[in-house]
Amino acid sequence: MAKHVGVKLPEDLIELLKSGKAVAVLATFSEKGLPHTTPLQCMYPKGQESILLTIHKDHQGYHNMVWQKKVMISFLAAGNVAYSILGRVGVVRAPSMVHPLMNVVRVDIIDIKSDRSVLTKVDSGVQWSYTSWEAEELLNGLFNELKEITKTM
Repeated sequence: MAKHVGVKLPEDLIELLKSGKAVAVLATFSEKGLPHTTPLQCMYPKGQESILLTIHKDHQGYHNMVWQKKVMISFLAAGNVAYSILGRVGVVRAPSMVHPLMNVVRVDIIDIKSDRSVLTKVDSGVQWSYTSWEAEELLNGLFNELKEITKTM
């Protein structure tokens, strides 16, 4: 059963986001009302009430969020981390300073709900690894850009 958490990121979710290993699913709707989901790997908390993320400028999820201005982001990870966040979107930097095809977006939290179940618990979430040293360099650069932005805005 979902439980309202509030508008501030819980500590376990902040730690997951800071780890650089979080995976989330971004949910948006197109102008025609079609649902769209996008896996995200590059996110960082901006205080307790916002999340910064990077996304490709031509991705359908990006176009939907810019048009719609609202998103849902779902997190499932080890340690029974299970949250869904409703947020309002604003573009922070287009393009990213790290890569010209990536944009930086801020999601300001409207509401957080806990998706933990009384019947089950999340033992592990999605785990990933880099496909090449170039991919590792790019994602590390984007992640560091998000960390730097949190210090200046």
